[in-house]
Amino acid sequence: MNSQEIEKAKAAAIEVLLHNAHGPFHGLPRTAGWGYPEPYTRDLMFSILGIAVSGNQKLMESIRKVLRTLAENQTKHGHIPSLVHDKDDRGASDTTPLFLLGVGIFRKVTGETDFLHEAVEKALVWMEYQSPSDRYLVAQQPTSDWRDEQWMTGYGLFVNTLVYAYLRMLGHHDRADIVRHEMSRFTISSDANRHHQHEGLVVKHKPYFAFWSYKIYSSERFDLLGNSLAILSGLASSSRADDMVTWIEEECAEMREKGELALNLPPNFFPYIKTHDTDWLPRYSQFNNPGEYHNGGIWPFICGFYVAALVAAKRYKLAEEKLMALTLCIKSSSTGTVAFGFNEWIKAQDGKPMGQDWQTWSAALYLYAAKCVEEKSTPFFDEMRWSAMKTDRSGIQYF
Repeated sequence: MNSQEIEKAKAAAIEVLLHNAHGPFHGLPRTAGWGYPEPYTRDLMFSILGIAVSGNQKLMESIRKVLRTLAENQTKHGHIPSLVHDKDDRGASDTTPLFLLGVGIFRKVTGETDFLHEAVEKALVWMEYQSPSDRYLVAQQPTSDWRDEQWMTGYGLFVNTLVYAYLRMLGHHDRADIVRHEMSRFTISSDANRHHQHEGLVVKHKPYFAFWSYKIYSSERFDLLGNSLAILSGLASSSRADDMVTWIEEECAEMREKGELALNLPPNFFPYIKTHDTDWLPRYSQFNNPGEYHNGGIWPFICGFYVAALVAAKRYKLAEEKLMALTLCIKSSSTGTVAFGFNEWIKAQDGKPMGQDWQTWSAALYLYAAKCVEEKSTPFFDEMRWSAMKTDRSGIQYF
């Protein structure tokens, strides 16, 4: 591992975050250096992980301002808006759980255990009402999470891993145990006895969790972000995490042999949805072609989570390898005018940067991934996995 290159990349990441810390909307951080001047809630909540381990007080104060502004713009029912400064921009399924996770991390770093207490309590109630079956897994509408160009519905893996993570982070361990139990059910593959079954997100004969599940419908395509969070948070046991990592690397090797993957990093989603597949939508031909954007693009911020998940799975050598691959990846830029592009997303088949340079979450999650590799630990998630290693009160063992 080239430590000098990593140190250069870390310094560049801090430069990006400081550059983006003050934008044109009420002085809130911007989402990317030149594009995306708006303060997108989900991007900035993800960035908390990197900022929290950076030790940079200016960045921590910018996040304090973000969290306070979100609380001020929270709806009366507890929902958190999609844009930090715009209380009327609503409807996202992931902003409220990300807010809860972000506040939990901020509290741990600062020691301010009651920070935004009222807003947190309202947000917790909002999330309890997001289950159509009035149980514990939360459901969502299509294109309502970070994948605004990808169709999924019902109980999505990504959002429910966030729910589990914030419950652990905020000390709601009994409810977290139940969420874990609900997720550990298999997806339903038959309509027989459907009135007596509750769907889950475990895929039979495969080591990863389903992309989404709702009643007798589900998708077994692989979601890298959701599954990386499942490993980090402890939703996946240590043995399951190890099997999942092995499966991911084997699948990626096959994609490279087929010419479907150019880099030594996993796509955010695979197998890619292709035009002949039943889950292909006409709009994908414009925004979401195979190996692009949400349909298998390589996203540096998600690769940062994958590196952290490798550390959580104790695959330290592989984590070092992927961190170096990520270091090379974040050098790519669409403008060619910066040493480190920290681009938004990369086309899987040829490694070409396709999004905005100096993306806030790309820089922040690089810092977090580097910290995890350096320390062979995963700040804020180690404790979650320890809690998950225990059984719930019923004595059920998972996976």
